[in-house]
Amino acid sequence: MTVPLDPRLTFSRFLADAARRHGERVAVVSEERSLTYAQLEAEVRELARALIGAGVVKGARVALWMGNGPDWIAAAFAVTSVGAVLVPVNTFASASELDHVLRHSDASALLLQPTLGRRRFVDELLEARPGVEGGLAGRLRVPAWPQLRRVACRGLAEPLGAVETWDALLAQGADVPDALLDAVTGEVEPGDDALIVYTSGTTALPKGVLHTQRAAVLQGHRFAEMLRLDAEDRVHTTYPFFWTAGIAMSIGGAFAAGARLLVQPVFEPGAALELIERERATTVHAWPHQHKAMGDHPSARARDLSSLVKIEVTSPLAALAGVEADVYGAGASYGLSETFTICSALPADAPAAQRRACNGRPWPGMVLRIVDPETGAPLPAGREGEIAVKGVTLMRGYHKVAPERTFDADGFFRTGDAGSLDAEGFLHWTGRLTNLIKTGGANVSPVEIQELLEGHPELVFAIPVGVEHPTLGEALVLCAVAVENAAPSEEGVRAWLRERLASYKVPKRVLFFRAEELAYTGNQKVQVEPLREAALRRLREEGTEIEGHRYVAT
Repeated sequence: MTVPLDPRLTFSRFLADAARRHGERVAVVSEERSLTYAQLEAEVRELARALIGAGVVKGARVALWMGNGPDWIAAAFAVTSVGAVLVPVNTFASASELDHVLRHSDASALLLQPTLGRRRFVDELLEARPGVEGGLAGRLRVPAWPQLRRVACRGLAEPLGAVETWDALLAQGADVPDALLDAVTGEVEPGDDALIVYTSGTTALPKGVLHTQRAAVLQGHRFAEMLRLDAEDRVHTTYPFFWTAGIAMSIGGAFAAGARLLVQPVFEPGAALELIERERATTVHAWPHQHKAMGDHPSARARDLSSLVKIEVTSPLAALAGVEADVYGAGASYGLSETFTICSALPADAPAAQRRACNGRPWPGMVLRIVDPETGAPLPAGREGEIAVKGVTLMRGYHKVAPERTFDADGFFRTGDAGSLDAEGFLHWTGRLTNLIKTGGANVSPVEIQELLEGHPELVFAIPVGVEHPTLGEALVLCAVAVENAAPSEEGVRAWLRERLASYKVPKRVLFFRAEELAYTGNQKVQVEPLREAALRRLREEGTEIEGHRYVAT
């Protein structure tokens, strides 16, 4: 396993090593094009020279708003290779979320693509801030994003106001010699800042998690080892690259092993199955509800999926691939965005009984501690409390948040998750202490939705809750109380939210209650746990179906 002090733990050295070892092997396959490791490195170097020529310096924030694909990967490696800090933008981001990320991150450049599915990124950018049509920085009368100096769009035929074409950006590197590029990348060290990943927390606005070069690259090596990947593997992934799992587990794990990464910009189960079959994928990185969607697709049974050998037996694809025994799985693990994914795990081929019994041991360089949620005092083995963590892949901190507000006196990060450590050092995660909702692999802040709905004219208040769901983890359900004499509809509330939130934050159901039906605390705040139970009871009474799962009365 790569050691935390390895000087090669930077993005540029990581890719250079992969290209040296696997140059002519295919690195990434998409619907539009494929690149070998050598071709990917060449493309990264070309863009890195352009960024240098365009004035992007070490430490500058560069936002990236693209879907999964070779372009995203090349841009990410180019940005981090020159020592700039990558700011991946959620492709589901609403206008307000985009505004927050670009402003809060201090992004000085934005790289994007024109469209993705139904989204029109360039149009949305211009609509969000009309001043971009005329210029940026000093040319704006009121700078919306005061640090933003450059916007370049891949696939744009002609410039649109301040949004320049990709060719115009690449032209900036024409006079930048390889010697200068090598000198720039040579000054980037593993401990330098590399990414700000925005993730929902218990506050209304997404928090910027600041990570080093070492954290991301080290996790790639560790995933390759944990998942038992090698150069013959072909990894199909649906994990979005704007979150840590897509970067570390899919890109990092595949590239550390010299494997072939299979990507699609938008998940569609039929197209995913076609790519898996055609490219003879050996493993699939996807959320449970996406595994189910592929397994339920009309074409699934007619596909030859026998190449899938590194797959969990619980996946609907396992039976179609002929996998019957529980011999492989990544479930014995624990992690979060703040630790750049997993910080505790067992190998994917560990005995099934052991994988089902715990969440693994801390990875080298990581320290887990169980503390009293109230006092922060460490608890002995076997006692359940709050999981606290520190170590080599722990975030630098939250962007623009003082460290003392994030870490305790011993440098530990309090996760808000409950669990225990047994006498042998194995972690046993038992749930969350916070009210964060995790649905379909995404974190959703109920505070964000609740505060937004304070502006809805027909609702007194509305509280989002997560109810258990077999493939989503939790289904997002909104519990609302209507204004007297108002008659808001469920679809009307959901449509109102769709205009203001990313799609995955829009509740699957809206349930209306009378104020007197709810339970309150002593200071008249609604008690969330009884409300969640009431929502689940209502869903069961109505026989509601959400994403293929029907809630039935017990």
